[in-house]
Amino acid sequence: MAYNNFKPTIWSKHIQRELEKKCRLVEDCWRQFEGEVKHGKEVKILGVGSPTIGNYTGESIGSPEHVITKDVLLEISEAKFFNFAVDDVDRAQSVPGLMEMLMQEASYKMAATRDSYIASLAAQSEYSSESIEIASPEDAKAALDAALLTLRENDVDLEDEVVINIAPFFYQLIRDNLAALKTNNDELIAHGVVGMYDNCKVKMSNNLYTSGNDTYMMVRTKRAIAYAGQIDEVEAYRPPDLFSDAVKGLNVYGAKIIRPKELYVIKAHKRV
Repeated sequence: MAYNNFKPTIWSKHIQRELEKKCRLVEDCWRQFEGEVKHGKEVKILGVGSPTIGNYTGESIGSPEHVITKDVLLEISEAKFFNFAVDDVDRAQSVPGLMEMLMQEASYKMAATRDSYIASLAAQSEYSSESIEIASPEDAKAALDAALLTLRENDVDLEDEVVINIAPFFYQLIRDNLAALKTNNDELIAHGVVGMYDNCKVKMSNNLYTSGNDTYMMVRTKRAIAYAGQIDEVEAYRPPDLFSDAVKGLNVYGAKIIRPKELYVIKAHKRV
């Protein structure tokens, strides 16, 4: 068979690497979890409780407190696939760059799907603005300032890494208020960072959630949304009804707002 030499592990890693490069919204989620990611399964996120602070008087401080942990279960609810035909898998892998291009195109579409899923969580945010018409740079700045004030009143510190995800129309109005990156940082630019605002990275995305006329732009810490995902399987096969080979892959993932006080959503639309 023409696909006997197909290397699924190599191509799974390749796609995963490409997804890491292209997922603008996913990369700013909390992702440090253990556990095998399988569709329909759950990943346990270990929580840390808060010990009580008492007044020391020089007397016995008593027995140690048993701090209650607050574990959260993250469901791996999403399963997306790609499935495309090629004339000959072995030949495609032997042509320099051809298989990479095919896999990169699949990765690009997968990344957009992942990001759109993260963006959809904005509709569940506990903290958000009313619908705002953004008609001027002053409107855009006021919306950002209100969002950051809410986070900081929710105990998000100035040194905490905060990311602002905005739509292109919002960027056009706020760009003169953005501080340039400290260096000509090609890596940050490649990940969508267009500048800094009040010590926060600003990223532009076309994958943000929309409802009616409003785009839901997110201001969040990297701890606000938990995410876990992976390329679960990539394989070559021979379609029974075609005189060709094919490659299919499965991408599974899940996400959840786990620190609601660290996510604020600006619901905004541009003046028509």
